[in-house]
Amino acid sequence: MRESVHTNTSLRSKGMMAVIAAQFLSAFGDNALLFATLALLKAEFYPDWSQPILQMVFVGAYIIFAPFVGQVADSFPKGRVMMFANGLKLLGAASICFGFNPFIGYTLVGIGAAAYSPAKYGILGELTTGDKLVKANGLMESSTIAAILLGSVAGGVLADWHVLAALGICAVVYGGAVVANLFIPKLPVARPGQYWRFKPMTGSFFNACRVLWRNGETRFSLMGTSMFWGAGVTLRFLLVLWVPVALGITDNATPTYLNAMVAIGIVVGAGAAAKLVTLETVARCMPAGILIGVVVLIFSLQHALLPAYVLLILIGILGGFFVVPLNALLQERGKQTVGAGNAIAVQNLGENLAMLLMLGLYSLAVKVGVPVVGIGVGFGGLFAIAIAGLWIWQRRR
Repeated sequence: MRESVHTNTSLRSKGMMAVIAAQFLSAFGDNALLFATLALLKAEFYPDWSQPILQMVFVGAYIIFAPFVGQVADSFPKGRVMMFANGLKLLGAASICFGFNPFIGYTLVGIGAAAYSPAKYGILGELTTGDKLVKANGLMESSTIAAILLGSVAGGVLADWHVLAALGICAVVYGGAVVANLFIPKLPVARPGQYWRFKPMTGSFFNACRVLWRNGETRFSLMGTSMFWGAGVTLRFLLVLWVPVALGITDNATPTYLNAMVAIGIVVGAGAAAKLVTLETVARCMPAGILIGVVVLIFSLQHALLPAYVLLILIGILGGFFVVPLNALLQERGKQTVGAGNAIAVQNLGENLAMLLMLGLYSLAVKVGVPVVGIGVGFGGLFAIAIAGLWIWQRRR
């Protein structure tokens, strides 16, 4: 069934600007909250291996709700779905502020994020279309990475000043995202009249999984983005432990500065992808994916701050150039087959299964005492090999 929605091809329309503003605030809150909550765990003497568990409960929400959130995004106006999802994030952040278990509060944020993702990406295909969709994705990714940049730094710096204040500011930012969602126009429902019983919903979702997996282009996109985001979230936690070991710095802010370097690079890489890659030339992004792993390996061996900054910026540039075309490919092909919301929900399942697997392996490695440098070298090498294998497999099909 093909989606029937109204489109506006302008990248500067009121609706598009409202989506970008809401996404910026929501992503800012997500990243500030992560580092503020990590600082809370540190202040309350949780063990190091529990830090990845915080992210695992977050991505677990994506996995559990994956069969349902795509249909929700396609059955209601996507701007309203985004507003509801940001409301859940606000509730989760507020609960941590008021002393509830941080893992429970962060799970609520994860549920909100799971509902938010298919709506925020799916709405791009309703506000613009064709080759401009790659540019719209570049705009979305640039906004997201700018939010990651500022949110990560704000979370770490504010947590060094006062952990509770950092958590409170995160809640306020989520409130701003809810307000921004009100300015998104109420677009027609993409796929009305769907069943809401458990069995048909799960059956529809897993049918979407089969349809996308059997298509060579969408399978290629799903595998590439899953590996990328699984590696990206693992790198975040690797930096938290790498900084005191390699640099001898123990504050909360330095890991966020390093994460910000990745964010700056992704903005550049996303912009380059929007100019140099189209839906017909997506394979151009694959060498960048291989080089991500190589540069991570080199980065893990550093013991000085300046080269670490440079290498992380390079990782970000390669990452933005790699992931933006793959996202656009999935949205365009998914919209034509299973619906954009369902396509993004399937993508979220793959990405978060990859995150869960990689974070689990990382947490296990830390718990059994594998050196942080060894984890980084192994992680970078395996990622480069995996992306190279995906590229070879795709070219042979």
